[in-house]
Amino acid sequence: MGSPSVESKLAQFGETERRDAWWVELLPVVILLGGFGLYATARAFEGKFYEWGPYLSPFYSPLIDAGHSWWKFSPALLILAGPLGFRTTCYYYRKAYYRAFFLDPPACGVSESGKRNYKGETAFPFILQNIHRYFLYLAILFILFLWHDAYEAFFFRGRLGLPEFGIGLGSVIMLANVTLLSLYTLSCHSLRHLVGGKLDCFSCSAFGPPRHTAWSWLSILNERHMLFAWASLISVGFTDFYIRMLAAGVFKDIRIL
Repeated sequence: MGSPSVESKLAQFGETERRDAWWVELLPVVILLGGFGLYATARAFEGKFYEWGPYLSPFYSPLIDAGHSWWKFSPALLILAGPLGFRTTCYYYRKAYYRAFFLDPPACGVSESGKRNYKGETAFPFILQNIHRYFLYLAILFILFLWHDAYEAFFFRGRLGLPEFGIGLGSVIMLANVTLLSLYTLSCHSLRHLVGGKLDCFSCSAFGPPRHTAWSWLSILNERHMLFAWASLISVGFTDFYIRMLAAGVFKDIRIL
């Protein structure tokens, strides 16, 4: 008889022939993604300290029903599904949290737990991952609101209550944040596919040359999608934290101009 197959060797959970510390790559995902999830959930339900001067927290943008005339909960809960849905269904994040939190699989070449029928993303609730493209449309809309917020962050209330141009540390932070969020959104796999990824012949298609140019640029961004995913996650959390500290009186904004 021949030697046992690879599947029979890797029957137990975590069993692998890999000799490297494969589990180390799971730790940053657990710490960053788990920590962000806890912080964002707490902030979304807090319902206060979300704006200071011209600064508006990205967790609360666009700000809906700030007066709480009919909505008795945090205004962030009215928009949470958009940005949360986009990140949750993101192709890269799916790989990251499937491995880190579900251990499905823990890593390449590492066996999973138990024996079960593999259904992939064809059964509830994971079949909802297939609506990622529609969350992309929502994400683009949110990006437009965030660019408006970043613009407004450069106009402080001056004499007679009129807005005057200025630059604070918060202005720079908000501009950097929306830039990273835009890069993360533009590097999305679904957007690249919509622009030109599904075409076999650009010259045979309507608007072929412009679509090829756009597809080429998006492909360059797509190569760095993982980097933009983590950088924008950190930036959006830090931006909210900074504005919260200003609104709570813990920090004082540094005026650059």
